[in-house]
Amino acid sequence: MSRTAYRTCPLCEALCGLELTLEGDQVTGVRGDAADPFSRGFICPKGATLGQLDGDPDRLHAPLLRDHTAPAREDDAPHHVEVDWTAAFEAAERGLRRVIDEYGKDAVAVYIGNPTAHSIAGPLYGSAIIKSLGTRNVYSASTADQMPKHVSCGHLFGNPMAIPVPDLDRTDYLLMLGANPLESNGSLCSAPDFPGRLKALRARGGRLTVVDPRRTRTARLGDRHVFIRPGTDAYLLIALVHTLFAEELVTLEHEVNGLDDLRALAVEFAPEAVASVTGVPAPTIRTIARELAAAERAAVYARIGTCTQAFGTLASWLVDVLNTLTGNLDRPGGAMFPRPAHTPTYRIRRRPYTTGRWHSRVRELPETNGELPIATLADEIETPGEGQIKALITIGGNPVLSAPNGARLDGAFSGLEFMVSVDPYLNETTRHADVVLPPPRPTQTGHYDFALLGFAVRNYARYSPPVLPLPEGRPSEAEILARLAVIASGLDAAPDALDEMIIENTLAKAAAMVGSPVHGRKVSELRPLLDGDTGAELRLDMMLRLGPYGDGFGADPDGLTLTGLRDDHPHGIDLGALEPRLEEVLWTISGRIELCPPTFAADVARLRAGLEDADLGDGFLLIGRRHLRSNNSWLHNVPELVGGSNRCTLQLNPADADRIGVAAGEVVRIVSRVGALTATAEPTSEIMPGVVSLPHGWGHDRPGTRTRVAQDNAGVSVNAVTDEQEIDPLSGNAVFNGVPVRVEAVREGEREVSGKR
Repeated sequence: MSRTAYRTCPLCEALCGLELTLEGDQVTGVRGDAADPFSRGFICPKGATLGQLDGDPDRLHAPLLRDHTAPAREDDAPHHVEVDWTAAFEAAERGLRRVIDEYGKDAVAVYIGNPTAHSIAGPLYGSAIIKSLGTRNVYSASTADQMPKHVSCGHLFGNPMAIPVPDLDRTDYLLMLGANPLESNGSLCSAPDFPGRLKALRARGGRLTVVDPRRTRTARLGDRHVFIRPGTDAYLLIALVHTLFAEELVTLEHEVNGLDDLRALAVEFAPEAVASVTGVPAPTIRTIARELAAAERAAVYARIGTCTQAFGTLASWLVDVLNTLTGNLDRPGGAMFPRPAHTPTYRIRRRPYTTGRWHSRVRELPETNGELPIATLADEIETPGEGQIKALITIGGNPVLSAPNGARLDGAFSGLEFMVSVDPYLNETTRHADVVLPPPRPTQTGHYDFALLGFAVRNYARYSPPVLPLPEGRPSEAEILARLAVIASGLDAAPDALDEMIIENTLAKAAAMVGSPVHGRKVSELRPLLDGDTGAELRLDMMLRLGPYGDGFGADPDGLTLTGLRDDHPHGIDLGALEPRLEEVLWTISGRIELCPPTFAADVARLRAGLEDADLGDGFLLIGRRHLRSNNSWLHNVPELVGGSNRCTLQLNPADADRIGVAAGEVVRIVSRVGALTATAEPTSEIMPGVVSLPHGWGHDRPGTRTRVAQDNAGVSVNAVTDEQEIDPLSGNAVFNGVPVRVEAVREGEREVSGKR
């Protein structure tokens, strides 16, 4: 007999509600949840395949141990065998404790991948593992993605998580850079049916300007598409700032520091001065600045294309400088701060935001937000000496395909003394692991978007309880991570003791804090009021009760609790449109927006030095590419998601194709400082001359993996040619856009000697 269940899609940042049809323990149908007040039935091709992902026969259902005694194979692939959970955790404990006891805690590194942001367990327990280890060698997908935005908001607002999002449903003018939400579904801006929201913007008379080196699907929807040379968005943005000052178009609605310093910095960056660097004509720059200033409600939004470049932090900073200078920060229709249900509003701390509290051992790169750049992980593993990384814990990531110079990282992992991975697949990274601990299927896992609800374009909350029970003896993902945290601590304790300790400490702090809804109350009174079947649910209930819509542990009987959210709002609850709340998120010492932080002002010298460096010669600049049916490397084992438009080709302008003598379907070689690969050429007029594009997350051709569909549709890894030495110095973020490469035709006789990396 079939039944219906509802849950939030865990596959991207859009937060879409799904309606699942199940036969027994199998998902037989997926459609959009029409009753979800946020997504209203919208579904994309990724969400429609959740059933195939959930039932993927290559998904690991039992832990794996690497068998180092097995005879060597010709392909040098690692050997793994299934074991029970007790044996797996015992092996993890032996391996980690041996490395810690012999080399110290910094000899163990932690890498946290992108999928953890789409889970309930990752945000709750990842930090506990790090704290238990006490290691400074922490890495994540953040420095391959959005770290510049955290750093820029940290300096502007004193709060690295206070990231404004465009108020899509009320804006009259949207300037978008380096983003393609019609294929990515949006990022650091959670908006189900992003395409529909952009169409609605235009239908109500608003305007959309898209700046991108490619004429993407999003660009085709806009009123204006502006080609820009990759890596030069900061030049365009500071020229817009220049124009606002020069034409007296600045409107300030908030108190700021550094206005005159900012004005002085922008003087040299007139539109005419940056036109040759950016490829954007000066009149176009002036027109955009005037439109931003004249619009009744406007927002500037920039994403991964602007973050993953050499000026990523400057570009991220200037986006919110523009939102501030046009009077559109923290106002309806502008760039606003969501108020997630699980985040208390009474935690206001006035202390400087800092980076560089410690530095990496080899390249002396500064820490940002408690982690080091992924671009230097291979250095720390390969370089001998005190503090060398000897062991690694990976949680939901595949840095061999997602980090710069992935081939080097692949080799570095093979030299580790011990490695533990929490992952549902034996993939290009986890094949190196000594212990692989697979989390359960999505349908067996509760879901709440701790990370993503802080970027939603409406205030909204939804909890999805598990659709199916866990098999007997099968730990949840939360239990797996909690067990690793206990192992890392060296204590002899049960995993649920970790949850109880966190709950008690959190309630004690809340009770002691003026402004808290439980100020002055006792923990012994509060703890019994929590409801939940697991430690993760108990902690979520606590956070909702302490949050801005919560019941305050009985203080507001109509307030939000986990039980109410789950039982009374199974499709989610709309908590209202975004409201001005700058005072809640502004944590600077001055209590003002720090519009021109000294570290950013100093880095503008790099922009100034590049004003005359606009000649590419015969080379090309490489950029990435989004696919609607893809999300980094972790959906390529679903048959429905690896065909159609998901083509792992090198896009280049037809004039460039003619110049190097290559036609559509022929093979080209892409060469950079770090390596080379071959790909099929796809000439298209939708990419600007001098620019080439490869999609991200492919290259599933290494031995020892167990992802048959991905292997049959391997593609090539763009990170065979991205350079780990190139980073944004302010954030440590890797540079994936604007990578200098040489592209050449591969003739018939050369194909045999042309490798993929």
